[in-house]
Amino acid sequence: MRLKEVMKNMVMKALNIVPAQDNQVSIREPLSHNMNVLRNRIWYRGDPSELDQFFKQAATDDVGKSRFWAAVPSADSSIRKFHSGIPGEIVDKLADIVISDLDNIELSEQKLWDEIALDNKLSDELLADAIKDTLICGDGTFKLSIDTEVSEYPLIEFFSGSDVSYIYKRGRLQEVIFYAYYTHNKETYRLDEIYGKGFIDYKLYDRYGKEVPLSKVPEISHLSKITFSGDFLMAVPMRFFKSAKFENRGNSIFERKSDNFDALDEVISQWIDAIRAGRVKNYIPEDLVPKNPQTGAFMKPNPFDNQFVKVGSSLKEESKDQIEQKQADINYDAFVQSYASTLDMCLQGIISPSTLGIDLKKTDNAEAQREKEKTTLYTRGKIIDVLTEVVPLLIDTTLKVYDNMKSKSPKEYEATVTFGEYASPDFGSVAEIVGQAKSLGIMSLEQAINELYGDTWTDEEKALEVQRIRQGDLVTDEPAASIDGIDDEDVIEDGEE
Repeated sequence: MRLKEVMKNMVMKALNIVPAQDNQVSIREPLSHNMNVLRNRIWYRGDPSELDQFFKQAATDDVGKSRFWAAVPSADSSIRKFHSGIPGEIVDKLADIVISDLDNIELSEQKLWDEIALDNKLSDELLADAIKDTLICGDGTFKLSIDTEVSEYPLIEFFSGSDVSYIYKRGRLQEVIFYAYYTHNKETYRLDEIYGKGFIDYKLYDRYGKEVPLSKVPEISHLSKITFSGDFLMAVPMRFFKSAKFENRGNSIFERKSDNFDALDEVISQWIDAIRAGRVKNYIPEDLVPKNPQTGAFMKPNPFDNQFVKVGSSLKEESKDQIEQKQADINYDAFVQSYASTLDMCLQGIISPSTLGIDLKKTDNAEAQREKEKTTLYTRGKIIDVLTEVVPLLIDTTLKVYDNMKSKSPKEYEATVTFGEYASPDFGSVAEIVGQAKSLGIMSLEQAINELYGDTWTDEEKALEVQRIRQGDLVTDEPAASIDGIDDEDVIEDGEE
């Protein structure tokens, strides 16, 4: 080892190599977590006016100011800023796909849970809104509370990532803090609801971040720390992707796509602007320009109905004052290619264009369409993997809270969540593939039946089908009753009667 160091020093001296030094580099994040969530939520809302206001106010660096939505046109010109609506369509479609595939939730206390779920509208609204908020904001938390004046069951609410924060210790979640804002005597206060294991505490802060007594706001002055039985949190966090920017936070599905959405809107806006500017223009001699019938002044051209350009009268011999119409030649193919390429960047890694009904050729067969759905399947699979963990935990926590309401010792509850298949092949295609595998001897009869009918048949129905097929292969003249499991003696006795 010593010899290597000596040789290294000799080489460095011989080549006169100067070792590199670590330079300090300071990078300022353009947006905080809350501003990041706000940006993603505005993308989802899809209002061009809101997008224009947000990006103009949030642009603090050269990159931000150069974006399309932050650009300010000159005083003498204007451009219609057009929004595609793609971000909102992505979230809504993914949430609809997942919710529609939710087949069943099973547990031993099925009746009680069904009543709680119906009371909280879990399957109809709450779960779908929670999925959307998590995709938009990156994460969120189901909050459980008790209010006997509202319901006899635990109340389930979902708070998005902008209204909640987490406290971890060695990678384990210890507390969840929910934020609520109150105004009293023209002062705004922030209430922190701290949900810990076995307790709920409340703290109030003024606009300067200083803790103040809860009595400052009469509406919440009655709140105080409470404890409950069981070592669990009355809150269930949910996130589908992990953030690379913010520790212990989730990643929005829009996180790396903001610039792509901005570019897509720019392409569409330029396209629409070119169409508007390319309308037929009438070149009218000065003597023929429309005039105001009351004042006699020349009328200004309108870009939508009477767009024209005034030209001076010609002094050439045999010249005629006449109206000429001209229209610009718009390169539509270039705009379409730019739109398609930019749209691909927006959807890459998130969802397939065919899922949104984009560029789905009618000549594609079922197999080709399923191939186009692969990206959607990956994203859907990730969401479902999280839901199969979160939903059973939510059920377990809710029933434990209900036990506390009934002054019972909380116990463990196990629930299973099943989802159906999305973009699965039709029965004919499956039967053909399974039939080939069975005929080649590489698949058993039991496995073939399982592949054909999956979860749509019970194990008893599958076993009976296997029995029918095997008996049908050996005995062709047996009555159906014998194959269905009815004894032959019973059939004979019935016949004798």
